[in-house]
Amino acid sequence: VHLVESGGGLVQAGGSLRLSCATSGRTSSSYTQAWFRQAPGKEREFVAALGRSGGVVYSYYGGSVKGRFTISRDNAKDTVYLQMNSLKPEDTAIYYCAAVEYYISDYHYTNGKNYDSWGQGTQVTVSS
Repeated sequence: VHLVESGGGLVQAGGSLRLSCATSGRTSSSYTQAWFRQAPGKEREFVAALGRSGGVVYSYYGGSVKGRFTISRDNAKDTVYLQMNSLKPEDTAIYYCAAVEYYISDYHYTNGKNYDSWGQGTQVTVSS
């Protein structure tokens, strides 16, 4: 699976951005697709995930973004989006899209080691 992120940039605190992750090469109808982020000097952090199993789609969010960020998918375009609202300076990081072709359950979706495809990353900078 090949992933290409876009949509990063510079925004003022309180503003919004939408990240896109275009996917190609998928062969399974089941999947988990996620966003992670990494700020300078910090460990990679789980942001949000979207998983499909048995025709049902599940979404999950990290605690620091819950209520502000929304993950979604356009099936026709095979693209996953991360709508980020009420951005804060602490949201500044490189954001990475990740995917695996099965459904990850039981909070294992927060572990980046469970994904086998990654995008190149897109920088998000939130100024105060």
